[in-house]
Amino acid sequence: MIYLELFLNFIYVGITSFGGGYAALPIIQHTVTKSNEWLTSTEFTDIVTISQMTPGPIGINAATFVGVKTAGVLGGICATLGFVFPACIIVTILAVIYAKYKKSDVMSGMLRGLRPASVGLITSAALSIITVAFFGQELLELTFASVDLIAIVIAVIAFILMKKVKFLSSPIAIIALSGVVGGAAYLIQGALV
Repeated sequence: MIYLELFLNFIYVGITSFGGGYAALPIIQHTVTKSNEWLTSTEFTDIVTISQMTPGPIGINAATFVGVKTAGVLGGICATLGFVFPACIIVTILAVIYAKYKKSDVMSGMLRGLRPASVGLITSAALSIITVAFFGQELLELTFASVDLIAIVIAVIAFILMKKVKFLSSPIAIIALSGVVGGAAYLIQGALV
């Protein structure tokens, strides 16, 4: 039954996702594109994009969107509950432990050890998303002809605007502007081809 599969798979994602929503992305990606083949890499990239531009934590948003895409609204509910259930239990237990041992050298060392691993997981997800967004396919299949110059130009401009233009430093403004520019650019490209 797909609902139970979604719930159990997202319990696994929730249990193994240390470092927040972005750190969960490579685990979600592997679970939904490789282990279960519920989505393609392109569909997953689209879901991450939508999850990024909707309010709320990206990991929960991605779980909800994956569930809805895979099995409708009930699938979204099952995936979301599966994703957050382990965190509720683990955070409650860790809050009690942290309150008791927060000044411990062992606790400090553990937290310092988890930070670089989280950065590595986020970097892995970012590289996967970049290759699909800029090249339209997995890293192993890249060719120069597959480069999407429009996507690269939009990404560079969005990055510059985020860093240099104050009134456009909001992610919402950048996403909206990128959507308009991308829609126009790909429409023109389609008309020229």
